[in-house]
Amino acid sequence: MNFGKELKLRKEIIRVGSRLYQARLAVAKSGNISARLDDENILITATGTSLGELRHKDIVRVNLNTGKVYSSIKPSSELPLHSLVYKNFKANVVIHAHPPLTNGYFAVTSDLKALTFETKFYLGTIPVIEQDTPTVVSPQPVIAALKTNNLVVLKNHGAVALADKFCDAMSLIEALEEAVRTTAIARIFKSDILDDLDKALKSDLSLNLSLPMFSREHIQAIVDLVNKDELIARKGEELNLTVKLAIKLDGSDKVYKFNFEKGKIVRLDLDADAPFVISAPREVWEQVFLGKLDSFVAVTQGRMKLSGQLGQLSKWYVPFTRLFALFKEVKIR
Repeated sequence: MNFGKELKLRKEIIRVGSRLYQARLAVAKSGNISARLDDENILITATGTSLGELRHKDIVRVNLNTGKVYSSIKPSSELPLHSLVYKNFKANVVIHAHPPLTNGYFAVTSDLKALTFETKFYLGTIPVIEQDTPTVVSPQPVIAALKTNNLVVLKNHGAVALADKFCDAMSLIEALEEAVRTTAIARIFKSDILDDLDKALKSDLSLNLSLPMFSREHIQAIVDLVNKDELIARKGEELNLTVKLAIKLDGSDKVYKFNFEKGKIVRLDLDADAPFVISAPREVWEQVFLGKLDSFVAVTQGRMKLSGQLGQLSKWYVPFTRLFALFKEVKIR
C-alpha cells in the first residue's frame, strides 16, 4: 500500500469537499466523493459527514473486490454506486453533488436546453435518471447512463460526475449548474426559446435499411445524406468547409476519410491521412451512431480521441453538428 499516495488523495478529497461546500454545490450533509487508490481499493467519504468540514478520519478506505471497510466509521450509503462506477469505468474520481439550481430545474423538467456553445461542447445531452429514494438503490440505470456521458442528473438527488481528475469532474458539475442558471435567466426574458441549430431532422432522411456498423455501405450512406442536406450545403459554402476529416475504429483496420469541399464530400478514402482524425473503440462508436452520445462531447470528455485541434474545428461547428446528427439516421446492426 502506497501510504504517500493515500495521504495525498485524502488531502485532495478534503480540498474538493471544501470547494463544493463553498460553491453551495453541496450543503449540510449532502453529497459524497470518492477516488481510486489502486486496482483494488478506493477512498470514499463517510456517511453523515459534511463535505465542507471533512477530516482525514471522515474518509474511508474500501476494498472493491471484497467490500471490506478499513475503518470503524461507515462509508457513504452511496458506496454501491461508487463501487459499480469503478468496476465499469477506468475513471479515477467520482463526485456526487447536490447543486440547488440543478435539483430545482430537473424536479420540474427532464430536458436542458443548451443555450451556449460551452454547454453543447462539454455537456451535450445530459441523461436524467428518475430517483425516488434518498439513496441510489438501483445503480444499474446510472451506470448505463454514464456510458453515454460523464455527467448524469439524478432527479431530486443531485448529479454524478466521473473523470480521471477531480478538476475535470468538478468542472462538469459547475458547468451544469451554470447551464441551468443561464437557461432559467433566458426563460425570464423569453419563455419560448427557439434555436434553429437544434431543429428536428427531416423525417424523410431516416433509412429503413440497417447496415453493419463501420462497413463501407454504412459510411457511404452517411455521405449520401450529408451531400443531400441543405443546412450543411448552405453553411459549408458560407464557412468554406474545405477539409479532410477521418474517422477510425480502434482495434481494426477500418478508417474512412471525408474529403470536404465547400460543404460537399467529394470523395471518400480509406486512409487516415488527414489533419483531423477521430478514433474510438467499437462500443463508443455504437453509442454515437445510435444517437446516444454526442461526438463533440465524447471528444471533450475523453471517450473519443481527436488528432488535431478541436478549436480549429469549432469554426465549422454548425455543419459538423449537423454531420454528427446525421450519423444516427443510418440504422446499424
